[in-house]
Amino acid sequence: MRKSIMPTRRSIQFKLPAKRITNWHRDGVNISQYMNTMSIFLPVGERFFIDSVRHFRDQIKDPELQKAVTAFIGQEAMHGREHEELNDLLENTNTPAKKQEEIVTKLLNFGKKILPAEHQLAITIGLEHLTGLLANALLKTPENVEGSDPNYVAMWNWHALEETEHKAVAYDVYLEVMDRSLKSYMIRSFWLAAATGVYFSLQYPFYIENVRRENALLDVGQWRSALSFLWGKKGLKSQCVVDWLDWFRPGFHPWDHDNEYLLAKFDELLGEFTNTPLKSAA
Repeated sequence: MRKSIMPTRRSIQFKLPAKRITNWHRDGVNISQYMNTMSIFLPVGERFFIDSVRHFRDQIKDPELQKAVTAFIGQEAMHGREHEELNDLLENTNTPAKKQEEIVTKLLNFGKKILPAEHQLAITIGLEHLTGLLANALLKTPENVEGSDPNYVAMWNWHALEETEHKAVAYDVYLEVMDRSLKSYMIRSFWLAAATGVYFSLQYPFYIENVRRENALLDVGQWRSALSFLWGKKGLKSQCVVDWLDWFRPGFHPWDHDNEYLLAKFDELLGEFTNTPLKSAA
C-alpha cells in the first residue's frame, strides 16, 4: 500500500429527527433532497462493494491489507445501517425511497449475475473514487452545511471521514489481484466512466422526482441555492472534476490526492456523537 492508513470500524448512531428529513439543510428542501437521494443508493451499493472486495480476500498476501479489508467491510456495514435508517425516514414521507432503491438493487444484481468478479471490483473502485471525491469536497467546505440540522450534518461528516479513511483499500485489493497491467488500466478506466454515467442517469431523475414530491419543483430560489451548492466555486461537484479525471492517468493511486489532514477533524466534526479516538497513519 502506498500510504498506510488503517481504517477504524466505529458504531455510531445519530438519532436523526424524522420531522426534519426532507428539510434538514439550512437552504431548504432542494439541497436536503439531493443529499437524501444520494442516501438511497448507499445501503445496496455498499453491500455490492463489500461482496466485490470480500471475493478476493483469500488472494491478498499483505497482512496489513488483510486488516484494512476487514475494517473496510466493517465501516461499509455501519454506513449501510445508518443510511437504511435515513431511507426508512424518507419512506415515511412522500419520497418513494424503497421503489428507487429497488431499481438500484435490480441493476446491481444484474451486474453481479453477468460480470466477472474482476469487473465488479473495478466498478467498486470506480465508485469508491467518486464517493471519496465527494467526501473530500464536503469536508473541505464545511460552510456548505453550516446552520443545518446538526444530526444530519454529523452523519454525513462521519460518512465522509470514513470514506476518506478507506478510500484506497479496494483499489489496493484491485492492484494485488490485477497488477498494474494495460488490461487492469483499461478495465478500471472503462468502469469509472460507465459507473459514473449510470449513477447520474439514475440519481438526477430520482432527485427531481423527490423534489417534486415536496412541492418544490418550481421554487426558483431553491434551485439557485442547489446549483451553487453543487456547481458553484466551492460546489460539491465542481470540486471533484479535476481529480475525477486524474483517475485516467497511468500510475494513479487514490492517496496521490493526500487529504489525510482532514481525518484530524474527526472528533471536532462529530462532537457529542463520539468519543472514539481516531486511529490513522501507522
